[in-house]
Amino acid sequence: MNTPAPLITTRLAVSGMTCSHCVSSVTEELEAITGVEKVDVDLNVGGSSTVTVSSREALSPEELGEAIAEAGYTVVAERA
Repeated sequence: MNTPAPLITTRLAVSGMTCSHCVSSVTEELEAITGVEKVDVDLNVGGSSTVTVSSREALSPEELGEAIAEAGYTVVAERA
């Protein structure tokens, strides 16, 4: 019986998000990346929102950044 790999969590600070449509756009782009299991967004209007990406394999920060940029937003930092 194979046990699935534990989830790896990556947290990113993202600027420019102001509403639920922003959250939907970022979530949709990130969920399109192979290996992404779940995306959670803590929207902080007027500041940096926290985007948490859960995956079974390590994801490239560049790939995550490109997906967020595709949605029209900017990664400002990776959070612990």
